[in-house]
Amino acid sequence: MSEATDRAPGLGIGAAVTSARRSLVARYPLAAAGAVIVVLIVLAAVFAPFLGTADPLALNPMQRLRPPSEANWLGTDQFGRDLWTRVVYGTRVSLTVGVCVAVLSVAIGLVIGLVAGYIRLLDAIVMRVMDGLMAIPDILLAIALVSLSGASLTTVIIAITIPSVPRVVRLVRSVVLSVREEPYVEAAVAVGTPLPKILIRHVLPNCVPPLIVQATYVCAFAMLTEAILSFLGAGTPPEIPSWGNMMAEGRMFFPIAPRIVLFPGVALALTILAVNVLGDGLRDRLDPKLAKRV
Repeated sequence: MSEATDRAPGLGIGAAVTSARRSLVARYPLAAAGAVIVVLIVLAAVFAPFLGTADPLALNPMQRLRPPSEANWLGTDQFGRDLWTRVVYGTRVSLTVGVCVAVLSVAIGLVIGLVAGYIRLLDAIVMRVMDGLMAIPDILLAIALVSLSGASLTTVIIAITIPSVPRVVRLVRSVVLSVREEPYVEAAVAVGTPLPKILIRHVLPNCVPPLIVQATYVCAFAMLTEAILSFLGAGTPPEIPSWGNMMAEGRMFFPIAPRIVLFPGVALALTILAVNVLGDGLRDRLDPKLAKRV
């Protein structure tokens, strides 16, 4: 009897946690599906060498444009390279670009937005600079930066990060403008709390939920922009197995082997869709107004 009594609280907690998870999945099914797909894509990128892949750069002219088979699950491209291998390894490039751009743009935009939103003197100057950057089309700005610096993964990340920062700055600034008028912030100012402490303790926590959602959209935007740049020949070097490079190289062979363009295109579309759906679910979950409606 005592053992059953001792186990009961643990079983009750476990059942409560399971019930809470099921409730979240039931309320946000699309977000749950997006999260599952994102996790699977991340696992595919991490464990790419163990998923029946070969060397993504290995050329085999004797096996060029072969249809899907037991040896080559998705067939081969115009150089005899295994298409399945290159699609799987392409997840590494897209995820690297998406995550790095999201982290950099959120970190930079958070600092600039906090300062611009709280210090009125800097607000007008900083936001005019941000407006100037937003006036330039993202793709053209990225192409110009890549053309000046040369094609490399680092250059692509920097080129996509720069036009992504103003959107984060505007988001953080809007949150700061509303938070700085709150009574607890005015009370902190009245007692002489240092500015850095006010920003970190009172203002920053209010910026975290919208920034998490914004980071997912920036990640999806970065992956799409990287694919566009690579397709136009202004992105990652051709030897890197990215989805944009694969579609650019295979477009000449689309009439006879559409799978060369189709499979990386489907992988890119599915990844971006999953990230965007996950972002929508996080927005619904983290926004108190939307959470009450669900």
